[in-house]
Amino acid sequence: MSTNTAPEGWLSDYAADGHGANGKIGIVLVHGFTGSPASMRPWAHFLQERGYTVRVPRLPGHGTHWEDLNHVKWQEWPARAIKDVEELRKICTKVFVFGLSMGGCTTLNVTQTVPVDGIVLVNPMIHIPGVQVQFAPLIALFKKGLASVGDDIKKSGVTEWGYDVLPTRGVLQLNKMLKVTRANLAKVTVPTLLFHSVDDHVLPISNSNIIMSEIASKEKQRIEITNSYHVATMDNDAELIFHNSLAHIERVVSGE
Repeated sequence: MSTNTAPEGWLSDYAADGHGANGKIGIVLVHGFTGSPASMRPWAHFLQERGYTVRVPRLPGHGTHWEDLNHVKWQEWPARAIKDVEELRKICTKVFVFGLSMGGCTTLNVTQTVPVDGIVLVNPMIHIPGVQVQFAPLIALFKKGLASVGDDIKKSGVTEWGYDVLPTRGVLQLNKMLKVTRANLAKVTVPTLLFHSVDDHVLPISNSNIIMSEIASKEKQRIEITNSYHVATMDNDAELIFHNSLAHIERVVSGE
């Protein structure tokens, strides 16, 4: 896994306005920790081709050098996504936020802060289980980076073009966002669609279970996917995710 081989422009912010009736529907797609906008580009292109207005922000500290992620405060991540939500509100009648992994936590945090019309979560993160995270502050004092957790993709020859190192101080900030966001899950009331990979080597199923049980959304659906690993937006079940997210948008917009 490396950011060096990414297609030109795929590590940067991406914005495309839609057309027709769907052009008034905006979607912000949020990538995961140590990942990049590249992991959300296929999904964004799928929606754009169907007329939707899309934004794929590059979260601060990502898509550059892994050391940069050690110098970011967690509040910068939801703030970056909120910027796109607020801009879309000016030109769209409905705005959705879609998130992968940490992008799922970021999506939930955004939803707790500003109005959105619906969300889609793919293998979302809401806690770091186990006792190891308790030693994260100590580890961060002595090591700036650890082995990467990225590129958990079943499909052969596919990469998310993320960092090949896990920045330890960035993990501390991530854990802070997870705790704050989980404490406020009851504030999430919007229609929610969640995808969970049965074979996820990055996050345990407890993350999806917590979210589904603690959000207050009356309309919430969970779909298990069986032929993809963690970065499912680039894996074998991507089309299943894309089409079901499209159906989710259509249900919310139609008011069904």
